[in-house]
Amino acid sequence: MNHDRMRLGSALLGITAIAAIGLIPVSPAQADPDIKDVQAKVDRLYHEAEQASERYNDAELDLADLRKDLAALRADEQRQSDKLEAVRDEVAESILRGYQGESISTVGQVVVSDDPGAFLGQLSTMSGFNDLQDNMFDAYSTELEALDLRREATADRAAEIADTTDELAAEKSTIDGKLDDAKDLLADLEADERERLLTSRSGTTRMPASVPASGRAAAAVSYAMAQVGDAYVYGATGDSAFDCSGLTMRAWGAAGVGLPHSSSAQYGSGAHVSASDLQPGDLVFYYSPISHVGMYIGNGLIVHAANPGTGVAVAGLYSMPYVGAVRPG
Repeated sequence: MNHDRMRLGSALLGITAIAAIGLIPVSPAQADPDIKDVQAKVDRLYHEAEQASERYNDAELDLADLRKDLAALRADEQRQSDKLEAVRDEVAESILRGYQGESISTVGQVVVSDDPGAFLGQLSTMSGFNDLQDNMFDAYSTELEALDLRREATADRAAEIADTTDELAAEKSTIDGKLDDAKDLLADLEADERERLLTSRSGTTRMPASVPASGRAAAAVSYAMAQVGDAYVYGATGDSAFDCSGLTMRAWGAAGVGLPHSSSAQYGSGAHVSASDLQPGDLVFYYSPISHVGMYIGNGLIVHAANPGTGVAVAGLYSMPYVGAVRPG
């Protein structure tokens, strides 16, 4: 009897131990990264890099305008300097005529002065100046003031250029940082998982056999569609790599329509159209503030330079947060 009880007790202990083991949660030594989580992070980093890239494009447009302004201001400053020098020569000649026969020392101090301000000060205190024509003095004073204003405007524009150049460097650093972060995330995945991620995250749609378009829009669509499969590179405008606004700029450029290399600037480059009135060739814009642009090709589809993981591809019109559309030309 005692032996039977001992065998029964041992059996019950074994069953209890097995049950207990079954209740212990089993976890791998190192959990695999969640593919959806990584995909979301990579998407976010690509978009943040694109936002910085479009700000970079905007700053480059501003910089080009500032440099044009600076060149014009410098030319204006030189014209004003030449005009001031002509008035100065006229005043000096008048002084020499008025002081004929007198000591040349006082007159000479004025005539040889290279500093416009000093020249004006000497004129205003020079003995016998009242004998000169007052309008000459007034003319020189006016031209000197105008030259000072132009020099100030030139200096201000040069300072703006320096600030914009610093802004470009900061945005470039942001782009590089976001891309490095995305690469680090992808590097943590196994090769096959990384390939699956890049394929699944593209959101691409089967390319249509043909796109109904005519006129310049047909030329723009044809160019954009011919680039499907090309790489996405921030700041690129072709011939084999593009960013979003670089693709649409080149596409409409092939149709003879000039567009700025900036998604936000392109939003103001033509007549705005509603989503219900979209036609192939229309530019469609995404995110707020606007940081992405594609081209409508009909049937609820767009062609766009998506991101470094996808390149130039066809996607759905509402595959991103839609903002509005513009018809160039």
